[in-house]
Parts: sequence; structure tokens; C-alpha cells
Amino acid sequence: MKYTITILIFLLVFLGCADKNAFSKFDLESEQELSADSLQSSKIKKGNNVRGIVSAIYLNKVYPNRYTKDEYFYVYLYLKDEKEMHNPNTLEDIKLTMRLNTKLPIKIKELDAKNKFSHLTSTYSEWMKYYLVAFEQVQEDELSLVLETDQSSSDLLKYQKVEQ
Repeated sequence: MKYTITILIFLLVFLGCADKNAFSKFDLESEQELSADSLQSSKIKKGNNVRGIVSAIYLNKVYPNRYTKDEYFYVYLYLKDEKEMHNPNTLEDIKLTMRLNTKLPIKIKELDAKNKFSHLTSTYSEWMKYYLVAFEQVQEDELSLVLETDQSSSDLLKYQKVEQ
């Protein structure tokens, strides 16, 4: 009986201290929590050589009331050697292609380093490129986003579609 009471007290103490949410110890807005859950990154590789990093947040999940018609992503990009890529300024300048389930984007808007989505990530740098990228609405439940150039590409970034 003595051991049973001790075990029960031990369990109550530890279960009472358990967090219900991984973000409960952080002071985050709900959009920041959703963006942290949605954020995915991949290296951009040419063979075994890393040429950069791409990160994307599926905005339809973060702002389900705002982004309802098409599929929207906040994309930020670091290219390791811009001289090799002809000193690019935009996605078009480096012949960079993004595809969502094999579809090309319908809109790519380059953003300033400090923009309306900056608060969603802990990453902010003048030497990275930031974009709002829109694709026509996809019917599949799984979204596969990839970034490609003529010689290099990222891994697939997979997202679950938000039902609208």
C-alpha cells in the first residue's frame, strides 16, 4: 500500500507538470506557431555540392482565412555562390524554377528582407532573397514543392493541403 501511494504521488507530480503544447514555453503568436509547424528547408544541390538553401512556409496553413483561392508559399533563399549564377537579383535571372506537384507558379513576387512575413521566422538577413510564390489550387491532398535550376535542385518539400 505504501508503494502504491508513493507511485501515485510520483505520477501525479510528473503528469501535472507535463506541457500540453511544444510551444507553451515560448511567447509566440498563433501565426508563429503555425509557421514553425509548416516551415521546411532543403539544400540546393548540384551532385554532392551544396549551392544554397531554400526554406518555405505554406501560408494557406498559417493564414487560412486570407489565402483561400490558390496555394501560397513564403520562400526564402540563400545561394552560396552568386557569381557562378551570374549575380542574380530575381528567380528569373538565375533561371530558377519552383514547381508544386509539377505545376509552375502563377505569381512570384520578390519581397524586401523586412516584409509582412518576417515575423513568421527567426531568419532575417539582407543577403537572402525573399519571395511570395503562388500556384493554382491543387486538387491533391499532398503538396510537393521543389526548387530547380538547369543543373541543381532541392529535395521535395512535402505539405498536407489545407481544406478550404
